[in-house]
Amino acid sequence: MPVKSLKNFLDSKNVKYIVSQHSPAYTAQEIAQSAHICGKMLAKTVIILMDGSMAMTVMPANSKVSWDKMIKAMGTDFIELADEDEFKDAFPDCEIGAMPPFGHLFGMSVYMDEELTRNEEIAFCAGSHSEVIRMATEDFMEHCKPIVIGEGFIKSSTPPMQRNRLGRQQAHRHT
Repeated sequence: MPVKSLKNFLDSKNVKYIVSQHSPAYTAQEIAQSAHICGKMLAKTVIILMDGSMAMTVMPANSKVSWDKMIKAMGTDFIELADEDEFKDAFPDCEIGAMPPFGHLFGMSVYMDEELTRNEEIAFCAGSHSEVIRMATEDFMEHCKPIVIGEGFIKSSTPPMQRNRLGRQQAHRHT
């Protein structure tokens, strides 16, 4: 079941959404594969520290933060990745790394990659490593009210993952 605060919020707003279960996965790319969702549609949440305050960045699963570009886009002097120990208590009902991107439920601003707004649907972790929520991007934008930014994110250049006979993922090895 999704995080109770998120489920209650979405239900109170009569937002239509689908909860999907998948085998446990811990990286955005693994989640996308396990849930059979395109990596550009799955939104991953990354917690940052910006000028001493925590905030959420939300980007496609196949992207990562470009720190220099993010600092410039935000008009600040310093942004860094928050350490799990710094934010784990901010999400009491969530598994670490599976926080849904509704920052207002956790007292945080949300900065979203403009690329995600181009999709009809958005999917994201529902608070656990084995559930995702899918909903209309339009509804997400209306009820999350993220600050959309066009810079600060880049496509990841990590090697593609392959599945072995048992369905486990393996990275390509270069010799």
